[in-house]
Amino acid sequence: MAFGFGRKAKKEQPDEPDELPADDSATEDAVADSRRANGPFDESEVSSHDGYVDLGALLVSPSEGLQLRLEVEEATQRVVAVTLDLNGSSLQLQAFAAPKTEELWDEIRGQIGQSVGAQGGQVEEIEGPFGTELVAKLPAGLPDGSQGYRVARFIGVDGPRWFLRGVLGGAAALERDAAEPLETLFRKVVVVRGDSPMPPRDLLQLRLPKDATATPPPGAPSLQEPERGPEITQIG
Repeated sequence: MAFGFGRKAKKEQPDEPDELPADDSATEDAVADSRRANGPFDESEVSSHDGYVDLGALLVSPSEGLQLRLEVEEATQRVVAVTLDLNGSSLQLQAFAAPKTEELWDEIRGQIGQSVGAQGGQVEEIEGPFGTELVAKLPAGLPDGSQGYRVARFIGVDGPRWFLRGVLGGAAALERDAAEPLETLFRKVVVVRGDSPMPPRDLLQLRLPKDATATPPPGAPSLQEPERGPEITQIG
C-alpha cells in the first residue's frame, strides 16, 4: 500500500541537501538477483530439462523418498497443483502467469489472509528464507471429534512473468528443521512460463510426466494417482 507524504519544510541551512528517498528499484533488483542465484529458477536460467521430473509448467528435482501427487480440479479435470510429500511433510506447488513489470506476492498475501479469515482462520506474517511469508491456522476437526486447527505456511516468489506459490504442511509448517528438505526442493524448482500471452494470475498448465507409465529409474520420485484439488487454489 502506498502512503503520501507532505512536502518537507524548507531547512534553515539552504546548502544542506534534503534526505534522498529509498531506491525501491535497487531493492527489487537485489531480490531478483538473489532469486536468479539461489532459485526457484526460470527455464531460461537452466541449460537443460534433463534430470528433472517434467510436469509441464514446473520441473521438479528428484529426491530420495519423494512422492508426487497431482491435484485435479473436479469441474474441469485439469491439473491445478502438484504436491511433494517427503518425510511426513508436504509442499504444494502452483505457478501463475504474472505481468512483466508487477510483482504479485504482496497483494496475494492479503487475498490469502482474507480467504483464511472467511473460513474462520487466522494468519501471521513472518520473515523466512524466501522473504515475507504467511502462517495460516485453519479450523479442522481432530481425530477425537473435537475442533482444532490445521497449520499451513505460504511462501511466494516473483519471477520473470510468473509467480510461484508454495504451501508447506505437516511438521514443515511449524518446524524449520522439518521444512529444510522441502525448502531445498522449492529452490530447485524450474518454472516453464512459455511465450504465449496469458492473463495475469492464470494458472500455468501442469500435466502428467510423459513417461509416467514407465518404471521410474532408481532415485526418481514415485507418482501417485491424481486426486481432487486443494481447497485454496485461486489467488484472485
